[in-house]
Amino acid sequence: MDENFFVWTEKYRPRFIKDVVNHDEIKAHLSSFVETRQMPHLLFCGKPGTGKTTAALCLANELFGEYMDQNLLELNASDTRGIDVIRNQVKEFARTKSMGNVPFKILILDEADNLTSDAQQALRRTMEKYTRTCRFILIGNYSSKIIEPIQSRCAIFRFMPLSDEDIESYLKMISKKESIKLEPKGLKVILHFVEGDLRRTINIMQAAATAGETVSEESVLRVIGLASPEEVKDLILTASKGNFLDARKRLRTLLNEYGISGIDLIRQIHKELLELEEIDDISKVKIAEICGEVDFRLTEGANDEIQLLAFIAKVTSLGLKLD
Repeated sequence: MDENFFVWTEKYRPRFIKDVVNHDEIKAHLSSFVETRQMPHLLFCGKPGTGKTTAALCLANELFGEYMDQNLLELNASDTRGIDVIRNQVKEFARTKSMGNVPFKILILDEADNLTSDAQQALRRTMEKYTRTCRFILIGNYSSKIIEPIQSRCAIFRFMPLSDEDIESYLKMISKKESIKLEPKGLKVILHFVEGDLRRTINIMQAAATAGETVSEESVLRVIGLASPEEVKDLILTASKGNFLDARKRLRTLLNEYGISGIDLIRQIHKELLELEEIDDISKVKIAEICGEVDFRLTEGANDEIQLLAFIAKVTSLGLKLD
């Protein structure tokens, strides 16, 4: 196994815009910024692991080349939430001229939606005042948490979750370079749970490969700490048929063998419920409502096993007629 095994997310991070996975329209815009050496302030928003930070770093790399370290400042707003950072560190970087033949620097502010309201107001003025010497790339999961005056100063790019096909091809590329055997069932389970998050996908794959050079269904499930989708579906169907004692036995097996928390299991039940063809839509609505009630109680600190048994009891008492 390679000595850099534990940094796969960085080892296989694209360095150039053309290598960013998916997002063809966004890549076209970024490439035009490189060609013209001009760009507005940018706001990248979307789910985690969809390539927002990677795209920003690729843009900076192609713009600055050897001067990237001098012309790029990357901050994480989760660590630097206060107004003082905006007034001091950000302002000092933004006010100085760039090195090289690009007329501006770039400041990447990751997780910008975690900035306090006061900090965002200070940032708004800084962005306006130092536009000639610095461009800002704000990155966040929720654009709604960024104040309107900042949004109006930025070109907004929304990063959608990656498709299963894109993730699959990227994982196969990594497995080939790392001499890892990626079994079809292991790949299927990974794709089932990651929901378009490439970073999480790579982390799961490298963790699953620590036990050997094969990424199997069993190794993936151990890593992510969730139960097999088929076992969860079987639990739902057993309860739906009115077999409370059998369903309770299956539930305890899942809790004890996999060590799953109640919240994780009820959310997995909710996910698998929607994919069950044996249960009609009206019955799914009823079970989903029960899932929501149990999830709320577990979030408030109720006992895992008692609430999950209550879930099974309610589903059993519905008296559903399966297709």
